[in-house]
Amino acid sequence: MHKILAPLALLLTSLPAHAQTPAGAVEGDAILKDFTFTTGEKLPELKIHYTTLGTPQRDKKGHVTNAVMILHGTGGTGKQFFQPQFASELFGPGQLLDTAKYYIILPDNIGHGGSSKPSDGMRMAFPKYDYDDMVAAQHWMLTEKLGVHKLKLILGTSMGCMHAFAWGTTRPGFAEKLAPFACLPVEIAGQNRIWRTLTIDAIKADPLWQDGNYTTPPAAGLRTAASLTLIAGANPYALQLQYPTRAAAETYKDEAFARTYGRNDSNDLIYQLDSSRTYNPWPDLEKINVPILWINSADDFINPPAYGITEKAASRMKTTTFILIPASPETKGHSTHTWAKFWKDDLAKLMAQ
Repeated sequence: MHKILAPLALLLTSLPAHAQTPAGAVEGDAILKDFTFTTGEKLPELKIHYTTLGTPQRDKKGHVTNAVMILHGTGGTGKQFFQPQFASELFGPGQLLDTAKYYIILPDNIGHGGSSKPSDGMRMAFPKYDYDDMVAAQHWMLTEKLGVHKLKLILGTSMGCMHAFAWGTTRPGFAEKLAPFACLPVEIAGQNRIWRTLTIDAIKADPLWQDGNYTTPPAAGLRTAASLTLIAGANPYALQLQYPTRAAAETYKDEAFARTYGRNDSNDLIYQLDSSRTYNPWPDLEKINVPILWINSADDFINPPAYGITEKAASRMKTTTFILIPASPETKGHSTHTWAKFWKDDLAKLMAQ
C-alpha cells in the first residue's frame, strides 16, 4: 500500500529531494527583453528558466519538429517531472515520451523555480502576472530561444492543465495535441477561488508580513497556507483507509504538515495563487481544433466531478476524450495527475492519433 506523501506536494511545494535530474538534462534561461504584462506593467528583463531532455530535430528552416512541452502546477517547477512516478514511466527507452525520440521542454513558469519571481528582490512590487502572461512567456521562450514553432504535444498538470486550455483557445494548432490533466476550463470561482483567497488573506493578515516587506517569515500565515493545502490536496478515501484511528490520523497530519510548512516564500505564494484570477477559456472552447485528452480524478478536492462542467465542456470540444479516474485508495487526490500509471495508456492512444 502506498502511503500518501505530502498532499499537494506538486501543487504548492518545490522539488522533492528524491527527484534526481537525469543524465543528459540541459538547463537554460530565456531572457525576454522589455516584457509587458497584461496589467501594463513592464520588466526590462524577464527570465524564464527551463530544462530540456533529448535532442531537437530540425527541418530545413531550422524549426524543431519533435518538441513536447510539459507544464507544471502552482508552486512547482519543470524538474518536478523527474520524480520516478512520472519520469520512470514515460521518458525511458521505448517508453511513450522516449527522450531518444522527443525533445522534452520543461519550463519554470513566471513566479516559479529559476524564473523571475517576487522573492528575487522586488517582492510585492513585482508585476501582477496572470496565466496569459505565463503562456505568452512560454511562447516567446519556444519561438525565440528554442526555435520551436510547432509542438507535438502540450501536457499540463493542474495549473499547467489550465495553461493547455489557454494555449488551445488563444493559439489554436500551435500544439498538435493537448493533454490537460486536473483542471476545469472555466473561471476560477466557488470553492476553488475561496481556498486560494483564504490562503492569501491569512498571509496578509499576519502582522509579520508587513505588506510583503517582512524580515521574519509570517509564520501564522504560512501555517494556515500549509493547513489549507493539506486539505485541498488530500485523497479522503486513502486517508480513511491508511489512518483509521484518531491517533494515526493526527500523527500523519503532523508529519505531512512538517513537510509542507514553510517551503514557499510568502510573496511568491500570494502571486502563484492569485495568477489564476483572469483565467477563463470557457467562451472560446470551440476554437480548440486538435485532439485533446482531458483527464480529471474523482477524488480531486479542487476540481470535483459533480459540477456538470466537464460534460458541457466536452460536448463543445468535438475533438476531446474526457476521462474521469475513479477514486480509490491508490489514487492521490489532486496529485493523481502526476502518477503516470493512471493515464499513460490513454496518452498512448492520443499520441497514436
